[in-house]
This record gives sequence, C-alpha cells and structure tokens, in this order.
Amino acid sequence: MNTLFQKLKTIILDSTLRNRVLFVIAALVIFRLVGTIPVPGVDTARLTAFLAGSQFFGLLNIFSGGGLSNLSILMLGVGPYITSSIIMQLLTMIFPKLKEMYQEEGEAGRRKFAQYSRLLSVPLAMIQAFGLLYLLKQQSIFVAPTLFDHVLAVIVVTGGAVFLMWLGELMTEYGIGNGMSLLIFAGIVATAPTSLSQLYYTFTSADLLLYAVFLVVAVVIIALVVVITEAERPIPVTYAKRVRGMKVYGGTSTYLPIRVNQSGVMPIIFALSILLFPQMIVSFLGGIANPTVQAVATTVKAIIENQLIYGIAYFILVFLFTYFYTAVTFDPDQIATNLQKSGAFIPGVRPGPSTSEHLSKILVRLTFVGAVFLAFIAILPLILQAVTGIQALAIGGTSLLIVVSVVIEFVKQLDAQLSMREY
Repeated sequence: MNTLFQKLKTIILDSTLRNRVLFVIAALVIFRLVGTIPVPGVDTARLTAFLAGSQFFGLLNIFSGGGLSNLSILMLGVGPYITSSIIMQLLTMIFPKLKEMYQEEGEAGRRKFAQYSRLLSVPLAMIQAFGLLYLLKQQSIFVAPTLFDHVLAVIVVTGGAVFLMWLGELMTEYGIGNGMSLLIFAGIVATAPTSLSQLYYTFTSADLLLYAVFLVVAVVIIALVVVITEAERPIPVTYAKRVRGMKVYGGTSTYLPIRVNQSGVMPIIFALSILLFPQMIVSFLGGIANPTVQAVATTVKAIIENQLIYGIAYFILVFLFTYFYTAVTFDPDQIATNLQKSGAFIPGVRPGPSTSEHLSKILVRLTFVGAVFLAFIAILPLILQAVTGIQALAIGGTSLLIVVSVVIEFVKQLDAQLSMREY
C-alpha cells in the first residue's frame, strides 16, 4: 500500500509524468464526447434491436469503442488502422525492403512504415464506411434520401476514423502506453455498465449457477493472462573480457529475456479483424436483388455463423497470428548480430548463425505455448456461450482479454516511467 501511495505521489509531483497521465485522460474524454455525435438520419430504435441480435456487430462495436451502438461519426473506430497495419506487416513478409525499413532502419524507418500504414487506412476507411452504411441502409436503420447524403455520411465517418487514428497516435507519443489499445479499452469500459445492466434485468434465479461459473472463469482467465503475459525464459549472456590500456572491460554475465507471449493481445485483434470482413461482405451481398447472389450469400452466411466453424477459424487465426507477430517483432538474426558486435555470447553456443539458430529454437517452443494458450482463451467464451446459451458471454470474453492485456501493458509502461524518475 505504501508503494502505491509513493507511486501516486511521484506521478503528482513530477510535472512531465503528471502531464502525460493528464493528456491520456483528456484524450479519452474527447474520444467519448466526439463518440456521442451521431451520423444524421439514424433510426435509434431499429439500431438497438439490430445490434442486440448480432454477435458480428457486437464484436465490431468493440473496435469502434462503442461508437457503433449509437452510429456515431466514430463508428469505424480504430478498425481501418488495425487492418492497414495487418496488411503492411503481411507485406514485410513479401517485400524485403519493407522488412528492412521496419526492423533495420531504426526509429526513422519505423516512422516511415507507420506513415504508410496511416495513408493506407484512409481508403480502407472509405470502403468500410460505404459498405457498413449501405448495409445499415438496407436494414432501414440509416436513412439517406439522396446519393449526396450517402456520400456525405461516408466522408464524415471516414473523417471520424482518421481523427481517431490521429488521437491514438498523439496518445502514444505524448501519453503513456499504446494509444490505439487505450481507445479500444476505453470503449469497452464505457459499454460495460450497459452490458451489466442488461444481464441484471434478464437475470433469473435459474441463471444463478451459470453466472457464478462465468464469474469464476473470468477470474481464472484474468489470472492466467497475467501469468502468461509476465512469464519469460531468461537466456544467459556473457560479455567477453577486453583489455584497453591498464583497464579490463566486460567479463560480466546477464540474461536475455524471451517472453512466452511476445505479441500480447494483438493476435486476437488481428484475428477478429480478419473474421469481420467475410461477415460484412456476405451481409452486403445479401441485399442484392439477385436470386443467385442471395442464395450464395445465405449459404456462406450459414457457414460463417456456425459456432463450430467460427470457433475453429478463430483458434487457427489467433494461433497463426501469434507466430506471425512474434516473427515480425523479434528477429533472432538481428539479436545474434547485435550480441556478436557487442562482444557477447551465449555460453556453449558459437556466435553468429549458431546463436541465431539457438534463439529460433527457443522462440518457436515458447511461442507454441503462448499461441495455444491465447487461442484457447480466445475461444473459451464461445464454448461457454454454446453451453449456457447466453450470447453476451462471447463478446464479454473477448472484451475481458483485451482489457486485461491493455491494463497490464499500461501499468508496465507507467512503472518504466517511474523507474526512470527514481534513478
């Protein structure tokens, strides 16, 4: 408790750290205020009924930070930026120059890479805005009398997505933690009271056992996510002795920490982004007045909405994206090269390619554990939904994973800032 009060005191007294925390709070307040501005021509009653019966739009509402629940100008949320980031990181596996820019050119290369992601997110936002508004128009939720009204709404929604992307980047630069993750976190937390109230009003004595089981599972999930997120494998590293003049440098031993889950919550966000696209396209095609197209759309929609197929696809995507994101963020060849240049080596392993191969083997085994755990935790709410029949559990479980991971990352970033002040 004393440590907590000491940290709060440090945050309040240190002007730089205090300003960073206040900037994050102010940005989240602006995000929530702008998120209340609706797109003109929305039938709120139809929208509420439509969202209540759709798991797809419930998940999409998570990425919009609750903006889809009232069809605000921020209805797309950070979805376009996340999609563009996925595309750019996939392109690094195809084009070596992009990979070199992202991994080897330092901060300048990463800034250029991020700029390309921002530029790509604009046309993606326009496509998503047009498709989503057209789909809602077919459901008589969004009313646009003329083509000009529809185009104007697309421009406004695209502008909202760009504004949110800009706000998230500012939070990352001038605040603490990852701005995009904090925006998703804020949207989930903001919608939590509404979800809890719905569960409360639909609660019956027969559901007491189910709710108790879900509460226990939620606590276990939180504990496991914290344990796996913090777990790491220390690789011993020794620095060779170097004699310069009359002084001896090096000869010390340390360790290289490799985390079990290098990618955090990003594989889940990536997997959900990929799974949302087919559902949106099928819903869009279902409104076309062509019997053949409608038949195909109905068949594909039935396959997608099958909980078993959806769960298997979700598990596989989370598993694969965990490996993919780890490969992008942790390069054994670069680590081995840096160790060799600094005169360090792993005891019992030759410097250079042998070190890279040794690190790769360890990384593959650790990532397998993290990927299986993350994929299982991701589909566990779907299993609970199939057993209990409560649809809100699937959405709530995904939200819980994101919230816990974002909170852990934010606390670690805050502790890092506090440690800098102490030393």
